[in-house]
Amino acid sequence: MLNLKIIIASTRPGRVGAPVARWVLERARHHDRFNASFADLAEVKLPLLDEPKHPRLGAYEHAHTKAWSAIVKEADAFVIVTPEYNFGAPPALLNALDYLYNEWNYKPVSFVSYGGISGGLRSVQMTKQIVTTLKMMPIVEAVTIPFVANHMKDGELQSSEQLEKSASAMLDELHRWATALKPMRSEG
Repeated sequence: MLNLKIIIASTRPGRVGAPVARWVLERARHHDRFNASFADLAEVKLPLLDEPKHPRLGAYEHAHTKAWSAIVKEADAFVIVTPEYNFGAPPALLNALDYLYNEWNYKPVSFVSYGGISGGLRSVQMTKQIVTTLKMMPIVEAVTIPFVANHMKDGELQSSEQLEKSASAMLDELHRWATALKPMRSEG
């Protein structure tokens, strides 16, 4: 079974990302084609990039980088759960992506974005430009949750038929790409 990491990109107190990610994890477990788990950037607590050598070298000096490397390396695919900050991606996400290089290569990534009227789409578009430089494959299928506050009740995301269909299509396509790219990951 392929390993799926659900990355929670927001680190803000009171964030909506955690309940959205729990919803994604539940969908992934019901999908039954991934071994799914979280990578919560609030728990990873990476400082602003502090490695003296380029990530491409993999010559990490700090324990936090080595731990982050192990988390990313074990994954076959990613779902990034992200809000939009000032028409862009959360700084913690950009920092986490920049910390590594080889560990991201030849892995597909999909997005579950949330926010106000745009549903976090500008954050996703910005992040797609970065992940392609890391040799990742951003897939088209995604889940977008505009006006996310309207979907929250008692601290949990309330699903809808549209969200369920979007999640199912996203996971199907993510699995297809993760399977197809697996030989490329084993060549390195």
